[in-house]
Amino acid sequence: MTITSPAFPAGGQIPAKFTCNGQGTSPELRISGTPPGAKSLLLIADDPDAPGGVFTHWLVWNIDPQTTRWAENSVPAGALQGTNDFSKKGYGPPCPPSGTHRYIFKIFALDRPLELKAGARRADVEDAIRGHILAQGELIGRYTHK
Repeated sequence: MTITSPAFPAGGQIPAKFTCNGQGTSPELRISGTPPGAKSLLLIADDPDAPGGVFTHWLVWNIDPQTTRWAENSVPAGALQGTNDFSKKGYGPPCPPSGTHRYIFKIFALDRPLELKAGARRADVEDAIRGHILAQGELIGRYTHK
């Protein structure tokens, strides 16, 4: 499985527009290589370089497995969003306290939809997907707080 964005190249700089220094909108994402048996997709975006450990920026699940792209500042129809580590539902833009951080957008193909309510936290999502991942991919972007 592959996840890309026309907003930034793999391993490249995330434009300020998508961070706390800009509008803080989510970037357009594109997905390919979803396996035929997938019943839903899950997106987890996080910062493994955060001072307190991995910091979750975005959780989106029950994405239709036929989804190949979704527009900037949106989520696919019918998908649910969880609570990020800013304690808000939806996309939390990159905003590192200092230095350059990596932001990893991970896509998972699952063999079932998740039975979680909107606003669930990462630990609940990780428990729900255990044993149900068919394939996965990731896109890494970088950002330096100004």
